[in-house]
Amino acid sequence: MAQLFFRYGAMASGKSIEILKVAHNYESQGRKVLLLTNALDDRTEIGSIASRIGLQREARAIQAEDDIFAILESTEEFSAVLIDEAQFLTREQVLQLTRIVDELDVPVLTFGLKQDAFNQLFPGSEALLIYADKIEEMKTLCSFCTRKAIMNLRIANGHPVYSGAQIQIGGDEAYMPVCRRHYQNPDLAMIKKHTNAVKGE
Repeated sequence: MAQLFFRYGAMASGKSIEILKVAHNYESQGRKVLLLTNALDDRTEIGSIASRIGLQREARAIQAEDDIFAILESTEEFSAVLIDEAQFLTREQVLQLTRIVDELDVPVLTFGLKQDAFNQLFPGSEALLIYADKIEEMKTLCSFCTRKAIMNLRIANGHPVYSGAQIQIGGDEAYMPVCRRHYQNPDLAMIKKHTNAVKGE
């Protein structure tokens, strides 16, 4: 029986490499997967899933107005639907995913952030936490210590940022995975060192 999965984690927890691995596992068994990502994510190129270790492949870029159920219903048969950057889904799109699982009996695996840099749930993540059959945390370490990172610290010009737009696309130059303690009290010297390293300085 198909299920809806939500795998979430802080930045740099391996979400993109995991979705590429899952896609490979399906395809190595001769099964087709529908790979989706969000058109908002333009860190590499729109319509691409890229991991920090250099693996990358094309995916269909979706926007807020797209009906994912209709997309799947109108295309060839797939064994699974895999979605990267699932935090950017709308609540309505998450409900469409439940229809894919319940009516078409196709498993849907989603990967994304749980909350934004100000610790507010993304609409897509909130809906997935409600409707997903299985929820799994993907773990990574805090950028400042050996605790588990559960938050994302936005940085700019070597300093932490605690206000602003919910959605600001960025990678290592803009965010650091952190524990709760270091979200509130980050090491400014380490932020500066991190910023310089990303810039290649």
